[in-house]
Amino acid sequence: MNQELQIVTTADGSKTIYNPAVGENYHSKHGALQESQHVFLNSGLRYFLAGEELKEASVLEVGFGTGLNFLLTADFCSAQQIKLNYMGIEAYPLTQELLQQTGYDAYCSPALWQQFTGNYENALTGEAKLNEYCNLEIAHTKLLEFTSARQFDVIYFDAFAAIHQPEMWDETAITHTLQFLKPGGVFVTYAITGNLKRSIKALGLKVEKAPGAPGKREMLRAVKEKF
Repeated sequence: MNQELQIVTTADGSKTIYNPAVGENYHSKHGALQESQHVFLNSGLRYFLAGEELKEASVLEVGFGTGLNFLLTADFCSAQQIKLNYMGIEAYPLTQELLQQTGYDAYCSPALWQQFTGNYENALTGEAKLNEYCNLEIAHTKLLEFTSARQFDVIYFDAFAAIHQPEMWDETAITHTLQFLKPGGVFVTYAITGNLKRSIKALGLKVEKAPGAPGKREMLRAVKEKF
């Protein structure tokens, strides 16, 4: 599969990877960096942290992919001295060689990039401590086969679009994912559809439309009520 993947440049100058087997890029063609910053880091983790004096946070990402969402999140947390426990779910992990071609070292500290690439293989087989603030684990499995006794503060849902992978967005997949969200936790994704909103509302979460990244008018954010 990896031999077919192609590095492409998006509208903001940052790179992403095109997967011809799926027929889609890993990130928005309108700007990989802008999408990751806006949808996941700013509308997800930073929204969760706003007004709180928390020094620790946990993130679950569905669709770890290129690691860009992780790198931006880890760079922010390291700078803010927030301990980050990050779990990615990825059925088809990219090769180390392909990750090196993304140019994402430009968007995080040199030390973090070295820690990430140096520990990537370790993270695929268990939890890897990247630095004093950041732990990374990548579950090499399909979403519905992922299990964990842990719950997370924030969920980044970054699967390929429903038009290409509808099984990732159906009620079963969303219900399975949201069992891992803590009360008071935040779920974010770049997409917003009627079916997705209904599925999440049916699980008792408060759903809101938020401004989308470049190329999309809106995105979805949901908060799990505290009991």
